[in-house]
Amino acid sequence: MANRSPSPSDHAEEKITLGTGNVFADLGYADAEQRQTKLRLAYAINEIIASKRLSQADAGARLGVGQPKISALAHYKLEGFSVERLMTFLTALDRDIEITIKKKPRARRSGRVTVIAA
Repeated sequence: MANRSPSPSDHAEEKITLGTGNVFADLGYADAEQRQTKLRLAYAINEIIASKRLSQADAGARLGVGQPKISALAHYKLEGFSVERLMTFLTALDRDIEITIKKKPRARRSGRVTVIAA
């Protein structure tokens, strides 16, 4: 049987919802901000490891952890990592970390944590 392309009438009932920018919040996770922060830190770490062409064993030696931890990090299995530990990894990879605390805009309901990798 041939695949058919959806017709315009198939899309008529679909509703598109704009995301918040945090997929974890969109999925309803209670710790969405922490998950997003850890994900962005892990992404930065993985990018640095790749740019330095470090093997998982070499990266582990540099960060003071075993190769299985680097494998978990590479696959974004972040349950065993705290935000603080991920920041420590970044400093071990010769990166500076700046934390800026500022008043939130009135229009936003609550404060948030943002990670920007430069």
